[in-house]
Amino acid sequence: MTNSSKYKLICDLQFGDIYIQILAWMGVIFLSLAAGLGLMGSSRPLFALFGVGLILVLSLPFLLFAFVTTLINHIKIATIN
Repeated sequence: MTNSSKYKLICDLQFGDIYIQILAWMGVIFLSLAAGLGLMGSSRPLFALFGVGLILVLSLPFLLFAFVTTLINHIKIATIN
């Protein structure tokens, strides 16, 4: 009566699956740094540092969400016969 099947986890995640996400994140970093350098010459350089920090802090949760959901979508559970 008991059905004791064994299971295994298979993760088929490859670098190409997250490549666009990494490029997008690098684009956000470079754009925020460029904006910060552009504002650094203004009369209030504190706004430049605050702007760069705000952009990075606000975009980090979206990056983590994208990575985690991509990883979860590539994990499969298969039975071992």
